[in-house]
Amino acid sequence: MTTVSAPEPVASFIETVNAHDEDGFLDAFAADGFVDDWGRIFTGRAEIKGWSDKEFIGATGVLTPTSVTVDGDIVVVIGDWRSTHANGLSRFEFRTAGDKLASMTIREG
Repeated sequence: MTTVSAPEPVASFIETVNAHDEDGFLDAFAADGFVDDWGRIFTGRAEIKGWSDKEFIGATGVLTPTSVTVDGDIVVVIGDWRSTHANGLSRFEFRTAGDKLASMTIREG
């Protein structure tokens, strides 16, 4: 099986998610960062945490990337998402801001 890797800070973010590290997950986002989960927008640490507690880290999710593309500050990861909340091929689009994530957008893979 071929391992697909993403550039930083996305690679470390995926490792943090797969380790179910809530603080590391939240620390990965810029102060004004947001999550767009199928059109539902969660901005800032408190809103992202509330969403994640039920649907992401709290759902013990694991992302196994199958492809990664990079275009400037946008990193798109297609991968198999498995959790107690949702499962299946998913598309994660990350916008990076230095060593932080400005945004994470989740759609069907």
